Amino acid sequence: MNMATCSAFSHTSNSEQVMGLLKKTNLLSVLCCFCLNLTVAIDTIRSSQSINDTEYIISNGSAFRLGFFGPENSTNRYLGIWYNNISVFTVIWVANRQKPLKDSSGILTISKEGNLVVLNGQEEIFWSSNVSNSVTNSSATLGDFGNLVLQQVDTTALVLWEIENHPSDSFLPKMKLSTNLRTDQRVQLTSWKSPSDPSIGSFSAGIDALNIPEIFIWKEGAVSDTFTDSDVLHLPSVVLGSQGNVVQTYWDDGKKDWEVVLIPEDECDVYGTCNAFGSCDSLSSQICSCLRGFEPKIIKEWNRGNWTSGCVRRTPLQCERMNNSIEEGKADGFLKLEMIKVLDFAEWSNVNKEDCRKQCLENCSCVAYGYYTGIGCLSWSEI
Repeated sequence: MNMATCSAFSHTSNSEQVMGLLKKTNLLSVLCCFCLNLTVAIDTIRSSQSINDTEYIISNGSAFRLGFFGPENSTNRYLGIWYNNISVFTVIWVANRQKPLKDSSGILTISKEGNLVVLNGQEEIFWSSNVSNSVTNSSATLGDFGNLVLQQVDTTALVLWEIENHPSDSFLPKMKLSTNLRTDQRVQLTSWKSPSDPSIGSFSAGIDALNIPEIFIWKEGAVSDTFTDSDVLHLPSVVLGSQGNVVQTYWDDGKKDWEVVLIPEDECDVYGTCNAFGSCDSLSSQICSCLRGFEPKIIKEWNRGNWTSGCVRRTPLQCERMNNSIEEGKADGFLKLEMIKVLDFAEWSNVNKEDCRKQCLENCSCVAYGYYTGIGCLSWSEI
């Protein structure tokens, strides 16, 4: 954004000092002619302002920069936000992911309706914040946590749109992943297609519409991983990679590079590796085994390391035996399993621990239950 300022000098009674100041003033006037086109680091775009391909804004504490960039090995141009004081170029948000600019004619501005928009040289819209309510006066500010906030410029300072609710592949400080049960709208991460293509890739990460604090990774709509420790996404440098891997990093100022501190390490991190009634242990020579009381559904496949068919029950449940006029035999019970990642698609009910066990035991279609303090009763009818 182009801007010029003028400075006034205080007077002095010494004539030599005055002449010296006049010479300096003349020099500054000449230099100022060359300063008019320099970009001034400010953090806000107002209704009357715009940013072209060579300009940018910087957050108040200089942590983040917003401007146009081109990914490595690509001629496309995108509006994005990246770390300002880190030598390794690291983008944390991209606006026009699905509609790249083909040249450097891009402009970011605020439309007459109050929306943030990215335009090309022909003033075609390549991206918009898509706020439905028209606002005559709005501004957008880049914060030091990487959040870009569009708000109404009046006494209410009403927030119209913000990146926290529209992330790309990076989890920012103070961000919350969420699912609206009424509208089924999700605040979730979406991976880049590849390191040189920020368009939306195959993977997304977010919270399912359940009362259980689990974070899922979906591959093209199907669950591909599950994180039972939701705290992993409460750290600032967490990115969903183009291959579906969640990477947690920190900046090492000595090495001048990102250091990886968390990445899925083994096959057991992939959702459903051992399938129904199978347990996965990456430290075992054969990582998949059937739970006690179960056996491989297709033994030949299982022995070859193909666990997709999962395991089946050795003995029918008591209710199944009674329904099929088979001798009743011993009563059914439960096998207690601890420190494991459980399946998704659980059914939740607000009952105490004993009633949770009882209602599963009395329901022939219930195959497992779990009780978690602060969450309640979870049961599984299908595996």
